[in-house]
Amino acid sequence: QVQLVESGGGLVQPGGSLRLSCEGSGFTLDQYALAWFRQAPGKEREGVSCISPRDGSTAYADSVLGRYTISRDNAKNTVYLQMNNLKPEDTAVYYCATGSIRFRPCTVVPFEYDYWGQGTQVTVSS
Repeated sequence: QVQLVESGGGLVQPGGSLRLSCEGSGFTLDQYALAWFRQAPGKEREGVSCISPRDGSTAYADSVLGRYTISRDNAKNTVYLQMNNLKPEDTAVYYCATGSIRFRPCTVVPFEYDYWGQGTQVTVSS
């Protein structure tokens, strides 16, 4: 049974940093695409970043490019999202997700992901 558990969210001031973690179980992390999404109140779910299996290539939304970094630790079956220079508009619930097709390159399109974590709240405010 595939499970994803996020952690690391919280309240941070503008310009601050947070690192989100997503620990997976029931599957081998480096064989599937992994992605981070976020959803702010009243808004649609937005793709933030993803990392592909095999070569570990990454992709980012324009809104976070240069500020966020996605990475994975295969030994810990965990994917991370390092978020720097946070802005109030980054406030949202952040979700990690994975797919069910082995070795499929990642995208930030929600419907391509079959398994989701419960989400972790990130609030950027002074």
